[in-house]
Amino acid sequence: MPAARTLTTRVLLICAAIGVASGLLATVAGYLSPVVFAAVPVLYGLVLGSHVIPGIIAQSLLRLPWVALLTHLFAALVASAFAPQWIARYLGTALLIGGLQEGIAALTRYRSWQTWRYFISAVIVGGALAVVMGFALNAAALPLWAVITLYVVLILGPLLWTWVGLRIGIALRNAGVARTVRR
Repeated sequence: MPAARTLTTRVLLICAAIGVASGLLATVAGYLSPVVFAAVPVLYGLVLGSHVIPGIIAQSLLRLPWVALLTHLFAALVASAFAPQWIARYLGTALLIGGLQEGIAALTRYRSWQTWRYFISAVIVGGALAVVMGFALNAAALPLWAVITLYVVLILGPLLWTWVGLRIGIALRNAGVARTVRR
């Protein structure tokens, strides 16, 4: 399906609305990040995992190509307005996580929207975050228990937030938000 027919004004407005709401969540996560990173770095995955929310809500609600990436970009722009010092982080995270979510949906040719697919996506996102954060936190210098906890939480964080995002997306779908969106 060509993007021009998929990304109608209605779809873009829904993505923008989800992006604004999840951008506010990303702002809170952004301000919590240095505190959690400094105080309890092994739990940082719970904060970082919240960044899966925009794409999960958009994909579970709209079930269309490109909505995860677009919604992530809207969320990054909103969060950047409240925390401009982290614009590069927000945009990088949006491209990484939104790109992974789009890529996984594209592997199924945007035809598989069962719950298991979202959780596979979350595990892959968690794995990517684990690699990046393993270097950022210098995991090799941590005690073994901390390394194990860090990696487990970096995988569990996106899984937990995916579950939350799916609940929100399903509630919006049941409320009829995407009722008039053509697939």
